Amino acid sequence: MSKRNPQILKIFLYMLLLNSLFLCIYFAFHSSSSSPEQNPNFPLRFHVSVNNHSATQKPWPILPSYLPWTPPQKNLPTGSCEGYFGNGFTRRVDFLRPRTSKGSWFRCFYSETLHSSICEGRNLRMVPDRIVMSKGGEKLEEVMGRKEEEELPEFREGAFEVAEEVSRLGFKRNRRIGGGGSVISRRLVNDEMLNEYIQQGGIDRHTMRDLVASIRAVGTEDFVCEEWVEEPTLLVTRFEYANLFHTVTDWYSAYVSSRVTGLPNRPHVVFIDGHCTTQLEETWTALFSGIRYAKNFSKPVCFRHAILAPLGYETALFKGLTGEINCNGESAQSLWQNPDNKKTARLSEFGEMIRSAFGFPVNRHRSSEKPSSSSSSSVHNVLFVRREDYLAHPRHGGKVQSRLSNEEEVFDSLHHWVESGSIGLTKCGINLVNGLFAHMSMKNQVRAIQDASVIIGAHGAGMTHIVSATPNTTIFEIVSVEFQRPHFELIAKWKGLEYHAMHLANSRADPTAVIDKLKEIMKSLGC
Repeated sequence: MSKRNPQILKIFLYMLLLNSLFLCIYFAFHSSSSSPEQNPNFPLRFHVSVNNHSATQKPWPILPSYLPWTPPQKNLPTGSCEGYFGNGFTRRVDFLRPRTSKGSWFRCFYSETLHSSICEGRNLRMVPDRIVMSKGGEKLEEVMGRKEEEELPEFREGAFEVAEEVSRLGFKRNRRIGGGGSVISRRLVNDEMLNEYIQQGGIDRHTMRDLVASIRAVGTEDFVCEEWVEEPTLLVTRFEYANLFHTVTDWYSAYVSSRVTGLPNRPHVVFIDGHCTTQLEETWTALFSGIRYAKNFSKPVCFRHAILAPLGYETALFKGLTGEINCNGESAQSLWQNPDNKKTARLSEFGEMIRSAFGFPVNRHRSSEKPSSSSSSSVHNVLFVRREDYLAHPRHGGKVQSRLSNEEEVFDSLHHWVESGSIGLTKCGINLVNGLFAHMSMKNQVRAIQDASVIIGAHGAGMTHIVSATPNTTIFEIVSVEFQRPHFELIAKWKGLEYHAMHLANSRADPTAVIDKLKEIMKSLGC
């Protein structure tokens, strides 16, 4: 047995124990409360024709950086790192309580730190005809020129309904918009409660707020469904669906929502937006058990368990750009033994989730490869993340704004230096990887990030992939004078990665200076 095997065995046993403990806590917590979601039966009084199209859900992988999410920590300080990145959703608000063990319910979990909520409900009905937006999911070429306003949802009254077992007293008869007849209903959440728990947010249209505002509680006699989705489903609205940074914030919000609500498996996702399909959906599909667009449902559909994920704008990843979030990345093992409100392992956990979703082993330590020559020195992958022209969405001209005007010259100089034997380095070699992400699948992009010892790049969305970097990765960002933004320095800090920046006086970098800086970084790695 090699010397590494006992250490690997210890890590495996630690993760097995941690995940077993989480399951015990989860089932103890949920069995002790009146949780109707544990009972799959629906009240017989409901008019139901079950036509279930849901498929088997993917299990959660074992993640070395995983720490339990439920129940949330007691007396969690507002503004703590767990409050920002983990389960700070400690205030539970019940808008509809079940009247029987099989009844419907709707509740939200509010975060005093993020000032946002994660909401969930049982027996939630979606009426696609009352959501005004484009169909969504089309190929980009089919919708060129379509306006953004057409793709973002507008929720009419009753776009969502939840069944309520109650007499007709106290209800009012509302005329259904866009259809004949009327229905006995009441508004589930009033404006006062919306203002307190689902605030408007930093953008003009907070679609989760509008969605919740549209929910009507209807009597069981009026709650009719021909199609049911039996398994837990995330309802997600995306804004910047073609930009990697903003999409990562949506991935993170969806992941956190799944964990906070204690889902035993990875949920399905329904996009409550009318955006066209993009390359980034490859990761959505890998992370979750399946994706579908709201308008793909031809008629009303009922979800046995629906979870409403906040906008990516409501996550710490976005809010940290304008507000100081003083958190440093730390290993989960260290935080398990010594909790610290100023440290977090949540972004590392999330990065491991992405790598695992694509089938990459998260327990593997990146080992240096041996070169083919007679030299015994090790070889490190240095990934240069490139910015290229690409067509992202119907309103995109296919051009990216230059953040490094002489990027090609810098890469060619690095390539020549490496091909010449990495002059100045004596103890290791370099394999320079040309990160042409626009021409790579999402899986191969994540693979390149995982295998890199050093990641170089100008400020741009592609650098957001560092959320998936391994703990011993070094980040080297080239920052032009026009794009001095903290995105990637913050992600590196929150993950505990070593970070270096080269600040330019304009948008042009001196290739020799870049090589010298890389040489300095490689020497710190033992080269």
